[in-house]
Amino acid sequence: MTSPTLYRRATSQDLLAICRLGQQLNSLHHQHRPDIYAPSTGDFARDSDFWRPSLEGENQAVFLAEQAATVTGFITVQVTESKGSLMQPQRVGRIGSVCVDQAARGQGVGRALMAQAQAWALDQGAADLRLTVWGFNAPAQRLYAELGFEMRAFEMGKRLTDVQA
Repeated sequence: MTSPTLYRRATSQDLLAICRLGQQLNSLHHQHRPDIYAPSTGDFARDSDFWRPSLEGENQAVFLAEQAATVTGFITVQVTESKGSLMQPQRVGRIGSVCVDQAARGQGVGRALMAQAQAWALDQGAADLRLTVWGFNAPAQRLYAELGFEMRAFEMGKRLTDVQA
């Protein structure tokens, strides 16, 4: 019998567990975009400066999934104000990273983490929830579409070092 998955808000004591699991996310991104993402290393503490602001920053949160006291997933979320003369003022929740351990995929962990982030964003007064997903990440795109996210914009890029004069 497997242990139930528990969900909770992460604390600074969870930083190394997030770094360790984050290496899986980093590996996926590096595999598809080595021009942008550094390779994963056995030194997962290397990434602590990257993940720490999500744990300690104002208007930010990290939620964890745990099974048998092992972190099996996490999600980062923050709430910001959308302002400016051309924009409707509103509080916006933004999902930063979603990571589910390979062994825990297909068990609803990603869906549950998304629900945690959405509930937190609503509690913070957010009127909209947004995220960015890479074109190579079809499983994540399917999940987000199933959860009601819609395509709103395309981000396009061009490597300038590849441009011929």
